[in-house]
Amino acid sequence: MSKQSSPPIERDHGWRIWWQLTRPHTLTAGFVPVFLGTALALHYTHLNISLFIAMLIASLLIQAATNMFNEYYDYKRGLDNEKSVGIGGAIVRNGVHPKTVLRLAFTFFGIAILLGVYICMNTTWWIAVIGTVCMLIAYFYTGGPYPIAYTPFGEFLSGFFMGVIIVLISFYIQVREITADSVLISIPIMILIGAIMLSNNIRDLDGDKENGRRTVAILIGRKKAINLLAAMFTVSYVWIIALILFGGATPWLLLILISIPKPITAVKGFIGKTEPIQMLPAMKATAQTNTFFGLLLSIGLVIAHFF
Repeated sequence: MSKQSSPPIERDHGWRIWWQLTRPHTLTAGFVPVFLGTALALHYTHLNISLFIAMLIASLLIQAATNMFNEYYDYKRGLDNEKSVGIGGAIVRNGVHPKTVLRLAFTFFGIAILLGVYICMNTTWWIAVIGTVCMLIAYFYTGGPYPIAYTPFGEFLSGFFMGVIIVLISFYIQVREITADSVLISIPIMILIGAIMLSNNIRDLDGDKENGRRTVAILIGRKKAINLLAAMFTVSYVWIIALILFGGATPWLLLILISIPKPITAVKGFIGKTEPIQMLPAMKATAQTNTFFGLLLSIGLVIAHFF
């Protein structure tokens, strides 16, 4: 994480410490894919609400745990300090013991596993295999000797497992099969979750370079990384339009166009900025793009089902 100096950051207190530890702006990567996969399943079957709730909670717990592993290992590697920008801050600013953060992350994993067992008992135990791989990716994103976050593969792997795989699991546990449209509709969510990671790496580019990371943003440079971010946003919207024009998808999916101001704000927010704290609004807009895009996509599917 970036170690560049920034204005004093107000310490959190009470429950806010624990809430910020989950890094709430990233939790969109946990609930949007579940909503989308479940909304699409409406077109095939009656929903099992208990499976939906179990999947939603498990996905959010895994995302929150991933963020806690991130905070713990960045602290252990000396990448974070009290003036670091954009982190949960429980360890370096609020005095939470590092081992407490780590234990909480593993506790969240444990609860997610129990929910996964319930899902498997009502569907197939193959979900356990896929879920285990997802959790390993979540841990090794910043954990282990060779963290994924230090490589150029962070955007792709996070997008694929939190986007495509979670959408497909959410769809499968309701329908008991994977269809072409479930795969196709997951692609833009994969791209947008990858965009969240890319925005983080654009913000932290200078600090990450100093600490030996080899992210995409570092390899191609800040300007090209911002252009790549803009291209990812564009492809996501064009993808859905193409599904409507050539794939027979419902025109209700055009509701996503309401969210277009968010990616525009995100890209403009990065242009010409070099200080991490200046780029926080752009990062927020990137996460909001995934949230609004995914929810509007889900709403479009639900409306199409009933009308």
